[in-house]
Amino acid sequence: MNAAVKSILLILGGAAIGATAALFTAPSSGRDTRRKVKQTSGELARKASQVASATQEAWKKATAAGKEAFTQKMNGSALQPETTRTQHH
Repeated sequence: MNAAVKSILLILGGAAIGATAALFTAPSSGRDTRRKVKQTSGELARKASQVASATQEAWKKATAAGKEAFTQKMNGSALQPETTRTQHH
């Protein structure tokens, strides 16, 4: 897991903990508290799915870029004359 994903997960975890603390420390009726918990959990689930989608998309782009760079490097090495390649090793 890369640093960006860890940071996002930590932020979401902190938001969940903060929201939970705020819900249970604020004076409200049981009905209001349950409604708030349901609403907050729905919002967190939506945000988590957005993070998962964004992470998946970033992974696809990074993988494609890595494959492209590797292919270019291999094609560039294959096109060099044999004497040039042996001088670098």
